[in-house]
Amino acid sequence: QVQLVESGGGLVQAGDSLRLSCTASGGTFSTYTIAWFRQAPGKGREFVAAIASSGGATYDTNSVKARFTIARDNSKNTLYLQIARLKPEDTAVYYCAADEHGSTADTWAREAYDYWGQGTLVTVSS
Repeated sequence: QVQLVESGGGLVQAGDSLRLSCTASGGTFSTYTIAWFRQAPGKGREFVAAIASSGGATYDTNSVKARFTIARDNSKNTLYLQIARLKPEDTAVYYCAADEHGSTADTWAREAYDYWGQGTLVTVSS
């Protein structure tokens, strides 16, 4: 059973940068496709970015790609999300997710992922 634990969230000011982490235990982390999703208050859970076992990354939109960077360190079983120039609309619970099959298709789809963390809250004040 794979367990995912996110960390690094908190209260920050607009314009700040933040790095979120997601540490996995169990399974073979290096073979997974892993992703970040976020859920803003009152909204559905939306895709942010994913990274394949090869290191290839996909992002939701160009605007996300401009400020968000996804990375992984297989030696530490850890996924990262670096967020620059935070905006109040980035306020959300950020979740990491793992696809144990390592698929690179439909990485934006929640249904593609087998395991989810509990989330870490990022609150951006204006």
